[in-house]
Amino acid sequence: MTNPYRGRPERSFWRSAVTERHVADFTGMWDPMPLTRADKVATAGSCFAQHIGRNLERRGAAYMDCEPAPPVFASESEARRFGYGVFSCRYGNVYTARQLLQLAQEAFGERRPAEVVWQKNDRFFDALRPGVDPVGQASAEDVRIERLRHLDAVRAMFETLDVFVFTLGLTEGWESLEDGTMFPTAPGTIAGSFDPERYAFRNLRYGEVMADMRAFWAFLKLANPGARMLLTVSPVPLVATATGQHVLPATTYSKSVLRAVAGDLAADEDDIHYFPSYEVIIGHPSRGMFFQPDLREVNEFGVNLVMSQFFSGPLAQEFGQHDAPAEDEEEFDVICDEGRITEDL
Repeated sequence: MTNPYRGRPERSFWRSAVTERHVADFTGMWDPMPLTRADKVATAGSCFAQHIGRNLERRGAAYMDCEPAPPVFASESEARRFGYGVFSCRYGNVYTARQLLQLAQEAFGERRPAEVVWQKNDRFFDALRPGVDPVGQASAEDVRIERLRHLDAVRAMFETLDVFVFTLGLTEGWESLEDGTMFPTAPGTIAGSFDPERYAFRNLRYGEVMADMRAFWAFLKLANPGARMLLTVSPVPLVATATGQHVLPATTYSKSVLRAVAGDLAADEDDIHYFPSYEVIIGHPSRGMFFQPDLREVNEFGVNLVMSQFFSGPLAQEFGQHDAPAEDEEEFDVICDEGRITEDL
């Protein structure tokens, strides 16, 4: 009898791929998707997607910035505090698949959320992206006007991109009981006020996340038949959970669901790919060395290792493996709305 494992590459076996290597020397973590410098790449999702977008831009990719910062800001870091240059559009963190689907539907006029304005003191904020404006607007009408401009940019992005990079971050979210709109943060955290008669906690299950992602994919391909999608899963644990569970198993549940959805979509669809940044950071061979002392934020070493895995094989030839400068955390602060939900506790 012939052993069906005979002749398989080294990366197929734990001993040769993991045990006998340092984690920084792992190879063959993924089969790089087709990508050239001419491909227009857009990013969205959880915090970790910012690293992929930034590194693509540094290496000369056609990275899309559809809502560039106006010239009133003194520096790039100041503009980032107001949501500019964080992702390809100024939508802030899109943590859940449901947020992504609803954003696309709204951008193309297929959906109109019942509630788009939250108030904090005497200032007004966009409920669907409350973290992009630290100071808010003078009126609710100003928020609505800015949102219409934003949606125009989002629609143009979806219509013209070649590759959409989306980092799945959470299954947990808060939704409107009136029309099911899912918000990036709970009302009463960054802005707004919490009312249990108006809002409910939702922890999306595998079937719901998969249905939302398939609906988004169908929507995107209808608007842009040539679009491709690269999925990743954020390795950053939940800052807090509303399930009532310990935050560690709650995090494991969320990440497991998202990883399963991403893997199944990539297996089923030729134009959807999965990059294992989650496994690089969270896998036990790393022994937790890629996290900051809080065991939540990913350190510079971990980010750079993920990027070296991403730009491997043909992508190293196209974009270069080492021609981008290392991340400087003092100059590049990751913008993460979820991290602000405990500010007023």
